[in-house]
Amino acid sequence: MLTTMLGSLAGILCTISFVPQVLRIARTRRADDLSLPMYVIFSFGIVLWLVYGLLLEEWPIIIANSVTLVLALAIVFMKIRFSR
Repeated sequence: MLTTMLGSLAGILCTISFVPQVLRIARTRRADDLSLPMYVIFSFGIVLWLVYGLLLEEWPIIIANSVTLVLALAIVFMKIRFSR
């Protein structure tokens, strides 16, 4: 029980840490200072974490990494679209 709560809290905090960046890029329509390779590599890592969670059937890992993947890919797409 404690480990699930700890994993859930870690997943929530790590996931919501991307929300300010997504909102800022969406608001300013600027992403020049962000590293595209970093976010692409990070997104691939998140896919692997998601597969790992699915194989273990661990819902905190699955949910956190699913949401994080959506947010990271949103940053990737906005970086491509809004960079000058």
